[in-house]
Amino acid sequence: MKTFEYIKASTVGDTVSLLAKYGEKAALFAGGSDLLGMMKDGIEGPHLKPPQYIITIKSIKELASITDNKGSIRIGAVATITDIGDSELLAKRCPLLVQAARQVAVPQIRNTATLSGNICQRPRCWYYRGKLFRDCMRKGGDYCYAQAGENQYHAIIGGNRCHMVYPSDLAPALTALNATVEIVSAKGKRKVPIEQFYVRPENNVLKENVLTPQEMVTAVEIPLQGETKGTYLKLKERLAFDFAVASVAINLTVKNDSITDSRIVFGGLSPFPFRSVKAEAALKGKSIRNGIALASQAAMAGATPLKNNAYKITAAAGLLEKGLALLA
Repeated sequence: MKTFEYIKASTVGDTVSLLAKYGEKAALFAGGSDLLGMMKDGIEGPHLKPPQYIITIKSIKELASITDNKGSIRIGAVATITDIGDSELLAKRCPLLVQAARQVAVPQIRNTATLSGNICQRPRCWYYRGKLFRDCMRKGGDYCYAQAGENQYHAIIGGNRCHMVYPSDLAPALTALNATVEIVSAKGKRKVPIEQFYVRPENNVLKENVLTPQEMVTAVEIPLQGETKGTYLKLKERLAFDFAVASVAINLTVKNDSITDSRIVFGGLSPFPFRSVKAEAALKGKSIRNGIALASQAAMAGATPLKNNAYKITAAAGLLEKGLALLA
């Protein structure tokens, strides 16, 4: 691991001032489960360099709270995955998110990993993480090895230029809940709908989200919109400590046995949380049970699998079918 300067920030103001000063040379540290792994492994590329300054935000108490804001729930950036999974407030108001949190990794990691770290983590693609592949497109090179290489876990949707899949469990759940990400810099605050938070490879292959080097996530807000029902399902090769081969977050509004609104978001299939508006359209106006087959068939329309990952189409459709059957 290369040397770096460790700085403890005591407030959000201190943090954004430091980010304004050091920019791309700095990285924020909360749980560190992703950042430290990349630094220890020495992952570098033409446009990927290890940080020279590590700014810890772990002790900023205002970033650790989970609160009911009368119409929305606010989750601070450094709330741990365990905090989210154990929250009675979230279990009552947003059980879908609690389900997703409890499927992240293992207890030791959930105890340290944070909300902001989970939704801002870097790709887990083995080419991106491999030292031998310095010219990986996501690192600033000009080649995506997954296109002709070992690609059984890569994207089947939206893999334009880069075929990595976004590894977060919380991101699909938060997208299904129509969450908003609060972002702060020395210039002020902005709020971004989580669907607009993630960047598609064709727009910028070097980034996963819209954050600039001078910005930080301070919270996520989830609107409370009456009675909904939802679930989160995850397919993985191992029962514990594994990223999703495919996952689905389903959030439905049902009135008089008819679906009036739905948000269906997949993980493990694309470089961003993939919202299937075609599956949602297939459910509109139907009972859950009567919409299962139509939604499952529509969900993967337009998927373009690589040589070794066409099985993900069947797996994702099956997850959606199972999730809707459970809600029915």
